[in-house]
Amino acid sequence: MKSDVEIAQAAEMHPIGEIAAKLAIADDELELYGKYKAKVTLDAWQRVKDKANGKLILCTAINPTPAGEGKTTTSVGLADALSRRGRKTAAALREPSMGPCFGMKGGAAGGGYAQVVPMEDINLHFTGDFHAITTAHNLLAALIDNHIQQGNALDLDVRRITWKRVLDLNDRALRHVVVGMGGRAHGVPRETGFDITVASEMMAILCLSRDLMDMKERLGRIVIGYTRDGRAVRAEELGATGALTLLFKDAVKPNLVQTLEGTPVFIHGGPFANIAHGCNSVIATKFALKFADYVVTEAGFGADLGAEKFLDIKCRFANLSPDAVVIVATVRALKMHGGLSKKELDKVDMEALKKGMENLVKHIENVKKFGLPAVVAVNAFPSDTQEELAFVREACEALGAKAALSEVWAKGGEGGLELAEKVEEALAEKADFRCLYDEKDAIPQKIDTIAREIYGADGVDFTKEAEKQLAELEALGFDKLPICMAKTQYSLSDDAALLGRPEGFRITVRELRLSAGAGFIVALTGSILTMPGLPKQPAAMAMDITEDGKITGLF
Repeated sequence: MKSDVEIAQAAEMHPIGEIAAKLAIADDELELYGKYKAKVTLDAWQRVKDKANGKLILCTAINPTPAGEGKTTTSVGLADALSRRGRKTAAALREPSMGPCFGMKGGAAGGGYAQVVPMEDINLHFTGDFHAITTAHNLLAALIDNHIQQGNALDLDVRRITWKRVLDLNDRALRHVVVGMGGRAHGVPRETGFDITVASEMMAILCLSRDLMDMKERLGRIVIGYTRDGRAVRAEELGATGALTLLFKDAVKPNLVQTLEGTPVFIHGGPFANIAHGCNSVIATKFALKFADYVVTEAGFGADLGAEKFLDIKCRFANLSPDAVVIVATVRALKMHGGLSKKELDKVDMEALKKGMENLVKHIENVKKFGLPAVVAVNAFPSDTQEELAFVREACEALGAKAALSEVWAKGGEGGLELAEKVEEALAEKADFRCLYDEKDAIPQKIDTIAREIYGADGVDFTKEAEKQLAELEALGFDKLPICMAKTQYSLSDDAALLGRPEGFRITVRELRLSAGAGFIVALTGSILTMPGLPKQPAAMAMDITEDGKITGLF
């Protein structure tokens, strides 16, 4: 059996101009990065901005387990299947981060015969957007330290500088560091740390900005820390806004590539970002909706994280109205949610499947709370039995959700034709999209609504530190922003060990972080890290390159 990278390397890609032509994007609206990658110019947007939007299909998933669910693979396969049905289709996906690629995942551009290519480029440096994010973020950090070194005219409290540094790799040793050591020539000593690039507010701003000037305004609004008398200090006060923006002059343009079957794909921003845990940019989504009749996009992790943020934050800011939601599940993962270990998943256990099915049921219920029709994509594994598949299908349909078997990993677009048919049936239904909460509600009320309605919690508790931060945010007038919940992806609760559909639990908010430029408040719950460490066997250890430049071990 061929690996993902071997399948991708054997693919016959089309010149990117041919892919663009499928969406009526002209050659002079492309900025080429070799033969198979391009950025689409902002002039192209001016040409199509008044066109009607296509249909927007959001792909999400159950809470992930080590058994896997296959969200990106399904997104790609569904886009190819819709293309096979004669629909003018594009996908809008996030760019993989090298942190997870070299750490946990080993790549994130789909899998099997439902991939985005050139897969190697996409999983590695691509077009340099992440470099722009990293550089802009660290430029701002350098300007902060220089300001303190040069006399600290703003009276910044060095103990309350909230802006850290970033790196697009997982490195636990950098979570907490001291800078400025070694005497006056090296700066003013202070404690700080590093986050992974994709957790940066810069990433969130790239994802949420409407255009370059909107980005400039957001960059200026970033709160970098506080003065000694408690006043919030913005990036614009350091004279940084222009330089930060110019670093994004190319990065703000969406990237165009293709699937193995030649379906156009916009890839731009978003992996692991606090904005939506795996959601691409507003700009790329809007481009796709103007150029295509059907757009498949995704939001990362389980629907309780990714889909909720997509719907409550991205759609609110961008005035997007999705038409349908696909929830990806596997029989294996559902059995794991029902209590089986990874080693036991090949055996038939209907009781475990029934119990684990409650996780999927909850996500279907949640999608309906937003007024959207739900379609369940059951990602097929060879070990699945007809009895198990029939049970999942019947349980979904009893809840008013359409269900289809997806075999896109093995068969590409052909394996997604049933899913595409069910999605089109769902699109014929009238969506009545609405956000879950009013952004003008108090911060505790917004968090409580998400915890009760989406997670199924009995309520929310705030640590003393979080209560102090809450009072400060309210006093500074930042309480009317949407909430970005940071929670484990593995459970509906904030405890990764509670699988299935847990009951009788409360959510503990341990920290509130302001992302004033992006325009939301991050509520950290449980054990969440914005600079993850590497596992015992990092994915990087399986990778290599041959003398002739052929990459191996990238999955």
